[in-house]
Amino acid sequence: MADPVAVGLNLGHDGGCAVIRGDAIVAIAEERLNRKRYSDGWHASLAYCLDSADLDLANVDIFVFSCVGPRLPAGFTGGLDRYGVKPSRIVSVDHHLSHAYSAFCLSGFDDALVMIADGSGNDHQTESYFVAGPAVLTRVGGNRADRPRAGGVGAVYEAVTNWLGFDGQESGKTMALASFGDASTIGASLFGMHGLEVEGRLTRTHDRGLLDFARASGLDLGDPGDWHGPRGRDLAAWVQHETEEALVELVSTLMWTYQQRRVCFAGGVAMNCVANEVIRQRTGAQLFVPPAASDRGQALGNALFGMHQLTGRVPKMPRVGRDSFGRTYTSEEIHLALRRHPRAGRAHRYPMPAFTYRWESDPSTVAADMISEGRIIGWFEGGSELGARALGSRSILADPRRVDVRDQLNSRIKHREWFRPFAPAVTAADAKVWFELEGESPYMLFAPKVRDSVRDQLAAVTHVDGSARVQTVDPDVHPAFHRLISRFGEVTGVPVVLNTSFNDTEPIVESPADALATFCHTDLDALVIGNYVVEKTGA
Repeated sequence: MADPVAVGLNLGHDGGCAVIRGDAIVAIAEERLNRKRYSDGWHASLAYCLDSADLDLANVDIFVFSCVGPRLPAGFTGGLDRYGVKPSRIVSVDHHLSHAYSAFCLSGFDDALVMIADGSGNDHQTESYFVAGPAVLTRVGGNRADRPRAGGVGAVYEAVTNWLGFDGQESGKTMALASFGDASTIGASLFGMHGLEVEGRLTRTHDRGLLDFARASGLDLGDPGDWHGPRGRDLAAWVQHETEEALVELVSTLMWTYQQRRVCFAGGVAMNCVANEVIRQRTGAQLFVPPAASDRGQALGNALFGMHQLTGRVPKMPRVGRDSFGRTYTSEEIHLALRRHPRAGRAHRYPMPAFTYRWESDPSTVAADMISEGRIIGWFEGGSELGARALGSRSILADPRRVDVRDQLNSRIKHREWFRPFAPAVTAADAKVWFELEGESPYMLFAPKVRDSVRDQLAAVTHVDGSARVQTVDPDVHPAFHRLISRFGEVTGVPVVLNTSFNDTEPIVESPADALATFCHTDLDALVIGNYVVEKTGA
């Protein structure tokens, strides 16, 4: 009997597709294919996933859609019926329930609490709570139905982010800036908590809601868009502190109410690695946050929901340490891109400087040695990550010891704001030597402190508050990346590398052609792609 096949499709921002066939998963965000950040849509990603899984539409048993805002109408088909898909094979799922599946099913837990917090789900939902087990995920609470969306944790954080001059999808910038400010200079409370119900003080969304609150409370917010000034930094610190307090209270209340330490957390708010670390430290929760906790994980959650409908069992598909749900490219496909062959894709969308390439039998060692010499490299290996963090499949790597490397990355390559930190990737066995870390952190979704005794050796990856968004690397999960870090440790005595996403202003690279285009368009010193090492030859 053939394995059941479920396809998940996300209609909202961060659109994409996931295909589950038996125990195998292929998933990708639409932005990785159309090269437009936070893109909606699913057509290109559906074709990619079906092709990668060697399937066509007729092989799929169930298609599951989700969206943000008003729920999809009964009988919604997304247009798939035009291609011969029977409407009986097409269903939709609640946005927050999809998040819950993406968190619980990947956690490996037999049972757990699941907390969802984001800017918006369906019908003004911003917080939802579930009790999850092998047979069912049961919603047990959330924000009250008549409370405005503006009062949710994610919506309030988004409002401050907008006031600072950032896009609503750029809350990570607010989180980074917060370490430079002082929350106590503002003092006002952003949230009222009533058990498991969050009552945010804002009544309108975005920066206009924050302005209303400030006028009513007599607060000085400074000038809108002025994240450069001290008031902007204090605002960031304020919303970060208030968010942490609200989340700690919610998790503590959930754990006490249901006498459960295992907690899964998803939704856009769960991407706040600083808050996640505070939750873990202050509540004692055994906390799992999936790598694609934001809406990038909706398609995967939809497919997992679909598998439950097909099999009658909640899928248990732990992928601890793994987020490489994209397809793997062959050496032949990489070589086509290096030869600039038209079949390789869009490598020519930027001017192409002269470069050379060579085959290496041990690219991990070559890459580590280049990094130890102060070079900044692109690293392309295996299938691409689904989530927002590069975890050693589509990464830019550098020496974590050198502050000048951090500055070069911001100015020459990533073109980011100066206050945003870079993350360290460390061998799992050495993590506790360098960081105040309990357990693992394979997805860069926790921010423990760097140990005082080694901060000078990790100057490029230690944030101003002494924290670091750590990735622990297991040799069984990422063997080539682990070999690279281990080799770097042998050469330098520091088994840690600086790891940031392989992109500039575009989404993270997906294909060999994307990697080559970004390498040529930026000031990267070298590109290690599969077994090939690429270097520019011109001035």
